[in-house]
Amino acid sequence: MAAEALGTLGRRRRVVPLLGPAFVAAIAYVDPGNVAANLTAGARYGFLLVWVLVTANAMAVLVQYQSAKLGLVTGRTLPELIGHRLRRPARLAFWAQAEVVAAATDLAEVIGGAIALRLLFGTPLLVGGVIVGCVSMVLLAVQNRFGQRQFESVVIALLGVITIGFVAGLVVNPPAAGDVVAGLVPRFAGTESLLLATSMLGATVMPHAIYVHSALARDRHGAAALRDGHVHLVRATRWDVLGALGVAGAVNIAMLLLAATSLRGVPGTDTIEGAHAAVVSNLGPTIGLVFAVGLLASGLASTSVGCYAGAAIMQGLIHRQIPLLLRRAITMIPALALLSLGADPTWALVISQVILSFGIPFALAPLLRLTGDRELMGTAVNRRLTGWAMGVVVLLITTLNLTLIALTITGA
Repeated sequence: MAAEALGTLGRRRRVVPLLGPAFVAAIAYVDPGNVAANLTAGARYGFLLVWVLVTANAMAVLVQYQSAKLGLVTGRTLPELIGHRLRRPARLAFWAQAEVVAAATDLAEVIGGAIALRLLFGTPLLVGGVIVGCVSMVLLAVQNRFGQRQFESVVIALLGVITIGFVAGLVVNPPAAGDVVAGLVPRFAGTESLLLATSMLGATVMPHAIYVHSALARDRHGAAALRDGHVHLVRATRWDVLGALGVAGAVNIAMLLLAATSLRGVPGTDTIEGAHAAVVSNLGPTIGLVFAVGLLASGLASTSVGCYAGAAIMQGLIHRQIPLLLRRAITMIPALALLSLGADPTWALVISQVILSFGIPFALAPLLRLTGDRELMGTAVNRRLTGWAMGVVVLLITTLNLTLIALTITGA
């Protein structure tokens, strides 16, 4: 028994230092777009769409593991492998749609951080957007100056703040267990609930997170995987993904449950600012403060990871590389433009997540094809059951998006 316990402890000691890349990728799953989509869903429909988050998070675990495994086994990122297989016109078209998705991601993150600063300090939205962009540059400078591990440490610390920020309200006013269980039954309540479900799906299974996870895993472990064999690293990656996505999934569900429990029926709670006001009114100023701090941490961390993803996409697909800080400055422009024009920030966040949802099949279909390629993956190739599961994920997401288009056009 003692020898067995020592063996278990030894395995844990070998695994723990390898954790981290999935926690960085998981930030994409708790960004301000998630906050807007989940709070809107809970405030309007109560517990109706809990099942969407549970299903989406299960999909995310499978997808993110596949992306990380691809980067470890091949030593190349998903965008690089896609670009290698496409002719120039197709590669440029693929890059264009991926950049649109990255722009939608950045839009959500900068606007969300700006909203948080207005809640905390009364900062004008445009000024707050500039501040968020500048602070994210500092976080990216950490990655440039000190390396990926230090960047991971900062991002994981912010993930901890995000978790506290959005779970605290449930501790004060927990939901009824029966209501939560009822929300696990798949159903919709009209076109708008389907739009929100698509938005929640786009905010949970995020295209840029799929692209970037292969880069994060490759950059952290790639040389070791190719030199020493990837079996141990792939095993550690499973735990990394399960732990990271478990935290992210719990935070997402907590957001929806908070809105369904404390905000439903309260006027104005379909916006983040209205939801914050209702949280302060119903749960007290302390919980409201923690909520706003969590939102700010979400915006700061996710905008940095999004910029990292955009760089990986550009490098892999068109073989161009610009400094991360310059890219950060450029990608801030659409969000700042919307803020200066006075667009409704919460609805802009929700729509950005719908755009992300339409980009998911373009990331998932190549991932399915590549991880099922025995010549490329060797012994790490997907088993038949895993391949079928990935195929079902691609089919479900694509069907949901096509249904949304049809319902929207017909006005059903």
